[in-house]
Amino acid sequence: MYFKRIKDMREDHDLSQTDVAQILGIQQTVYSRYERGYQTIPLQHLIALADYYHVSLDYLVERSENLSIR
Repeated sequence: MYFKRIKDMREDHDLSQTDVAQILGIQQTVYSRYERGYQTIPLQHLIALADYYHVSLDYLVERSENLSIR
C-alpha cells in the first residue's frame, strides 16, 4: 500500500531516506520500497513514524487531514 505522506513528512523534516531508515532500524532500500509502495509498511513502523513526526497515525496514512494526535 502506498502512503504518500511518509515521503512528504520526511522531506518536510529535511531527512534523507537513510536517516529515516536508521530511526526505524532498517536498511535504506527497505524504506525506499515503503515510500514507493512496493512493500507493505509494518504497523510498528507506521506507529514509529507517527510518533517521530508527532502526527496522528490517521494523518500519516491519509485517513484524516488533522495533524494532531488527539
